[in-house]
Formats: sequence, C-alpha cells, structure tokens
Amino acid sequence: MTFRSIYRHGFARIAACTTTCSIADPASNARTILAMARRCHEQAVAVAVFPELSLSGYAIDDLLLQDPLLDAVDDALADLLDGSRHLLPLLLVGAPVRHRNRIYNAAVAIHRGRLLGVVPKVHLPNYREFYEHRHFASGQDTDGESIILGGQTAPFGTDLLFAADDIEGLIVHVEVCEDVWVPIPPSSDAALAGATVLANLSASNITIAKAETRRLLAQSQSARCLAAYVYSASGAGESTTDLAWDGQTSIFENGRVLAESDRFPPGDQLVTADVDLDLLRQERARQGTFDDNRRRFQAVTDRYRVVPFELAAPLADVGLRRVVERFPFVPADPARLAQDCYEGYNIQVAGLTQRLRATKIDKVVIGVSGGLDSTHALIVAAKAMDGLGLPRTNILAYTMPGFATSDETKTNAIRLMSALEVSWQELDIRPTATQMLKDLGHPFGRGEPVYDVTFENVQAGLRTDYLFRLANHHGGLVIGTGDLSELGLGWCTYGVGDQMSHYNVNAGVPKTLIQHLIRWVISSGQFGGDVPATLESILATEISPELVPVEAGEKPQSTEAKVGPYELQDFNLFYTLRYGFRPSKIAFLALMAWEETGHGAWPPGFPEDRRRAYDLPHIRKWLEVFIRRFFGFSQFKRSAMPNGPKVAAGGSLSPRGDWRAPSDGNAKAWLEELERNVPAA
Repeated sequence: MTFRSIYRHGFARIAACTTTCSIADPASNARTILAMARRCHEQAVAVAVFPELSLSGYAIDDLLLQDPLLDAVDDALADLLDGSRHLLPLLLVGAPVRHRNRIYNAAVAIHRGRLLGVVPKVHLPNYREFYEHRHFASGQDTDGESIILGGQTAPFGTDLLFAADDIEGLIVHVEVCEDVWVPIPPSSDAALAGATVLANLSASNITIAKAETRRLLAQSQSARCLAAYVYSASGAGESTTDLAWDGQTSIFENGRVLAESDRFPPGDQLVTADVDLDLLRQERARQGTFDDNRRRFQAVTDRYRVVPFELAAPLADVGLRRVVERFPFVPADPARLAQDCYEGYNIQVAGLTQRLRATKIDKVVIGVSGGLDSTHALIVAAKAMDGLGLPRTNILAYTMPGFATSDETKTNAIRLMSALEVSWQELDIRPTATQMLKDLGHPFGRGEPVYDVTFENVQAGLRTDYLFRLANHHGGLVIGTGDLSELGLGWCTYGVGDQMSHYNVNAGVPKTLIQHLIRWVISSGQFGGDVPATLESILATEISPELVPVEAGEKPQSTEAKVGPYELQDFNLFYTLRYGFRPSKIAFLALMAWEETGHGAWPPGFPEDRRRAYDLPHIRKWLEVFIRRFFGFSQFKRSAMPNGPKVAAGGSLSPRGDWRAPSDGNAKAWLEELERNVPAA
C-alpha cells in the first residue's frame, strides 16, 4: 500500500446512507440501494449502512404480511447479491424476512455477492405510533440458527459479528432501531465481544426534538462501548399517512461526532467518515475496566459467532475523511477552545491554591524570564493569591538576567511583575556564574567564548539554586514553570535546574496550549491595567532559552531550531502519550494535518504569519528527534519530576499519573518502525 493509504494506517471508511424509498416495491428499492452501493464503492467505503426495512419500506403496515411482497423481497435480495459481486463495501440492508413460522424485521449483511448473515431486531416497539408486534417476531433466542435467502444459506440470529480478515480491528455488529433505545442495547454485548463498528438500521419517524435524543443515544453508545456507532434513518419516499421522516444519518467514534447529514433530504443521501480502528483498540487496551466488564458477562459475549470476510481494500491514496487537528491539545472550535482554556487555567489555579492551603505557606517564589512559561505561571500564582485573599506582594518574583538575556524579555518581565503588583527584584546571576565557571576550570572562566552545555546549565542551575534558597530565606514555596512539552523532549536542566521546584503549575500544560491560555486570560478580562498589553508583547516574542550570547544583529538562540517546532512535537507527544500509536501512523496523521496551510481550521487568534506547513521529510526528521529524546534518554527527568496537576486530556508525564517508563529505556523499536515504514522523501 502507498504510505498515504488510510487502510495502511488502521482506518476504515464507513458510510451512513439513506435512499429514496419506493413503498412496497422491493425491486425498485434494490436498484436504488445498488446505485448507492456503487457510489460507496467509488469512494472506497468499507461498510455501508442503510435504513431499517429499506428494501420494502417501513410504514407499510399489514402489507408486511403479504406473500407477494415477501416474495419480491427475496427476489430483490437475490438482485443485491448478484449486483454486489464486484463492490467493495459490506452492505447492511434492512428487510422483512420469513423464518420458520414468523416474519422478522432484519438487517441483511452482504459482501461481494455473498450473504454473510441475517440479524433480526430484538426489541419491537408497540407503543404510541408503533405496532411492530402485529407483524414481527422478536429475534430473542434465535442464536445459532441459519436461513435461506436469495438462494443462499447464511447464519441467522442476534449472535453475529462480521469480521474483515485483512483489516485489523474491523469487526461489525448490527442492531435495528429500537435496540439502542433500551437500557442495555445488544451493541453493548457485541462491543464487549469485540465489535468495533456498531451499525444501527433505523426507520424512526421524526417528531419535534426527537433528533436530539437519537443523537444523544448514538453518541453516548459510541463513548460507552469505545466503538464507532453508525446510525441511518429512513427519509424521502416513506409513507406519510400518519408520520414523517427526516433521514438522519450520523457517524460517531468514542463519543466524537465524525459526520452527520442534513436532515429532511429530498432524495438519496450519504455521509462518510474514516473510523480509527487503532484508536478504538488502544482505548480498550488502556481502559482495563472494558475487558473486566466483558469477563463479568462472559457467558453472553462468548455466544457470538464470527463471520469472516475479506474486504480487499484499495491500496492507493483515497484521502482521509476526518478532521485531524493541527494542534491536538488546542481545538480550533472557538467555543471548545474557550471552555478548555477556562478549565485549564482554573485547574492550575485550584492546584496551587490547595497546595498553599494544605502546607499553610502564604508566599511563593518564582523566576520570571519574560517568556511564555514563566509568564503563565506568574498569572496563575496571582489568581491563586487573589482566591486565597492574600496580597499579591506575597509573590516574590525575580528576574535573573544571564549572559544572553535580551533587553526585550527582561523589559517584559519587569513590566509584567510591576503591572501585577507583586514583590519583585532583579538578581544578576552573571558574577556568580562567572565565578563558578572559573572554579570549574571552564574556558569561559578564562575569557574564552566557549558556550557548551556546561556554560548553559551553570546559568540554569544557578537560577534554580537561588530560588530555592530564597524560598528558605522567606518561607516560600518555589513555583515551577517548565511545561509538558519540555518534559516530553527532556528540554530542561535536571535537579538543580528548571526541572525542579516545590510545585509545578505548568507540568501538565503543553507549549502550544500555553499561548492560548494567555490569550484567554487577556480576552476574558482576568486582569486589568497594563497586564493585557504586556501579555500581548510576550506572546509576540520568539521562544528562546537565552543562554548563549549572540553578536549584534544575529538571531538569538532558538529552542525550536534544536528540538524541532513545538507545534509538531506537541502533535507527536499527544499521539504517543494518549494513544501509543506507531511512528508511521503519527507521521501520516501529521501529514494530513500540516501539509497545507489552507486546509482545515486554525485555532482562533493564531497569527497569520506563524501559519506554517510541513512536508513528509520535515515531519519525519522532527519525529525522529522526538523519538530519540522522548524514549531514548530523557525519562530520568520525568521519573523525578515534582508535583503538579494534570491539565490536558491528552495526558500528563507524571510517574504518579499517566506515564510510567524505565529511566534506562531505549528508542530502538520506535526508530526501526519509523525507518521501515515512513519514506524519507
């Protein structure tokens, strides 16, 4: 398969279809369904879901018991089997079928001319406008049976799963309409038994506000079952003698909306989405309670029969039909981002507030550089002091210029500390750093311009050393400022350095989110006076450790030139930490998200001049850097990290929380997978 093929990276394209119904005319309906199936085939769809009783029509009442209609249904199924021989999708079609002495409202599974199985509806509504018991038998207690339809014999029962042999994790279960409206839907058992794609063939007439209930049921079922849930309801052409139909079609994945159609379509309609089977598999493996629940109901889940089929998915690039956020920690939707920032900021404030309250310490000590991280930690500390009813002068803030501190960052730091009315002081570390370098016998101590790691870490270490001693001296608590991204990359000085503090409010916040948290603090009016303007100035400053001097006119030391763009590294961190994806899949997702600046939405407020694109060679290059740093040598820094609250749902790196790993691990397996499966050009 080409690197760009979705089927190479654990995705399966799913379609929810609604077709124009010809009332009590199975032959016409079969032609319409086949035409839609061909459209799905052309779009590389793996599974296509059609409405309940789509071969006959749902609202035809006693015609469902007429032999001519049922004979026509059987003939129409034969036509579908024949017409699907060269089509890719697994077709799930609703039909009334005869079995033993009863009629069943059933979902028929067809693939490439083969009748895979027939699943009868279990829960038959017989209230208000529904009268299904008049015509149908429940599928309850039909496990293990078989049926002859369209000239083929196939399994019949509610115990069927349809599994693609050649696509890992594509296991499909079918239920019909009312089955999802009960406390324990059949799809719950099926998910525990291994189904990842749960399909609902529905008729479901529309009344005011009913669509919201359907959406809630399907979306919540996808979240509870750690599965995709595909919903397809009847639309145009159904009888409106007493009811109306809106053709609602939706696809959900683990509680997330992937695709939804317009409602009340004038004719045929389909929506497609690419379901991430790897994500569902990973979620189930991580959430051990999922399998614990399966074992509780093992007698039920073990009854399922697995019907295999070979999908024979296309090997070529068919595009990716799902939204991949450039910034997985930062949603592009304005309302969602505002909510995330509100929660994130207040999580940090609440964490620090509780720590101060519990320790009965009323002062904090913080180093303020004028960069994003220390800026954000300072405004968190200010809000915590406000909440505790303590004066902001209890914040002892220090700007500690070193050999490469720029006038811009120093000015911003002083301006911010003054605007927040904290107690602040400038503490020049250069004399002490020079003395230490002399004592070490370092060339810089003899006046030579040698700017190595020792030169850098002497400055970083001294700043932290001063902060801890100042905390001793004043009875305060040292606030850490280093963020989640720096911890992921090991971009922090261990021990007596920025890796250490008494409490780190930023440890759970990725670099790409911090700038938006600061923007939210500005836009939501958390502080007045000169604070917002100063924060805007800090946001415009390039990220730099400012440890290596530069000549006039030269560009300052750039963190991203060394460890890679934080926007890419946060992307890599999210999918490594949250889902444990293979490097090749992460690279594919990054390419889909970052290949074109004009594709997809950017977070609100993201500057136009910082909107960049990345091709596969650059994505691969920086992913390799991430793998080497994250897995290869930096875990020991995370193993000894101080306390701090988890903030982002994407995960934290605390050894007491989300991430536990050996400090002496290695990156070999990840690098080999990257080398094998991601093209270098």
